[in-house]
Amino acid sequence: MRRRPFIFIVLILVVAGIAGAWWFLRNRTPLEFVRYEEFGIDMPVSYTVHGIDISKFQGNVNWMAVRQMQVEQIRISFAFIKATEGITRQDATFKRNWEKAKTAGIIRGAYHFFYSTRDPLKQAINFKNVVQLESGDLPPVLDIEVHNNQPPAVIRSTARIWLEEMEKAYGVKPIIYTNIHFYETYLGKEFDEYPLWVAHYYQKDKPRSARNWVFWQHSDIGRVNGIRTTVDFNVFRGDSSELVNLCIP
Repeated sequence: MRRRPFIFIVLILVVAGIAGAWWFLRNRTPLEFVRYEEFGIDMPVSYTVHGIDISKFQGNVNWMAVRQMQVEQIRISFAFIKATEGITRQDATFKRNWEKAKTAGIIRGAYHFFYSTRDPLKQAINFKNVVQLESGDLPPVLDIEVHNNQPPAVIRSTARIWLEEMEKAYGVKPIIYTNIHFYETYLGKEFDEYPLWVAHYYQKDKPRSARNWVFWQHSDIGRVNGIRTTVDFNVFRGDSSELVNLCIP
């Protein structure tokens, strides 16, 4: 009887060791980049689902040209589109982009640029007044990347209010967009329940994070047919069926 606790502890350590080894191997999988002149950047071809994110700075987008572009096995499958910012700002091209992306057959998502110095409830209202999410759309996105000299506690509390309002409105967990430094400094484990879209470029490596990410913004200087300017490129950490499963039912 005295030996059972010891055996139990050993079993826990063995299981933990297996889980840790699996996590290590998965995250140490070699990441392959291939240069595609058509896209103007090196693409992480280890991932199969690629997308972009845009705002009014990309101008008038030809969404059919975006969708029809294909180089070898790479094509644009999803797009995050800026909808709102702060309490009153609304992206001037959102409505057109939102409608045209759907018509072109691109899975779409909408994001809000967040300020912790502004009323989070009013920011949530701003987003809800502009964005009508439908079945097949990606969850709403909280773009939180500026601290405006606010302490972490304030940033966490205001972000939480916006996220909870979105979940009540649309019935899904919102996505958080930020970089690893901001996440670990100002958000942390309290927000690990939310899908993470992480910005990490200028380095040919996966985002280094203690938690899983779902989307990776790997470049801000890509090129795609139908857009005259450079554009941010992203990958989804999964296959096309898993991307569909992430969308609103």
